[in-house]
Amino acid sequence: MTTQIKFRFVGLLAFLFTVSNSFSQSSNVENLQLSLRNISYDKTYSSVLTNFHKHFSDAANVSWYHVKKDFGAKFTINDLRYRVLFNKKGKLVYKITYGKEKHLPVEIRKAVKREYVEFRITAASLVEEANRSVWVIHLEDDWEYVIVRVENNEIDENMKYKKQN
Repeated sequence: MTTQIKFRFVGLLAFLFTVSNSFSQSSNVENLQLSLRNISYDKTYSSVLTNFHKHFSDAANVSWYHVKKDFGAKFTINDLRYRVLFNKKGKLVYKITYGKEKHLPVEIRKAVKREYVEFRITAASLVEEANRSVWVIHLEDDWEYVIVRVENNEIDENMKYKKQN
């Protein structure tokens, strides 16, 4: 009987030794892969930061976030708010600038005011992506809200809402 107990005890020790070694080897591989991912991430993030500072050196209140594999940032410069997206190579994908009526180019402001005489411009955003520039302008009067987009000096009404009194 003591031989069976010794045999089981030795078998149990061998099993525990094998299992503990397999876990430690597995975690070393996982740690190595994690380290490799961090090096790649740091290199990517570095190129994004370099290009960000090249384009927006005066940025304040910067906060970063992920959009799938890309890097987004929200920040301000003077009295304008920005939202930008960089791909993992550091290339600027798009830029959105949030402003007010005073930030609109004069020709665009005059054209919108001509078409929407009784309306106030409450917000103006410039979306720049793939060599396109589109202004999205929010207007309001006593009865309605209107959102228009202006691209290549053409005004398109996107939405119109009646106010509830």
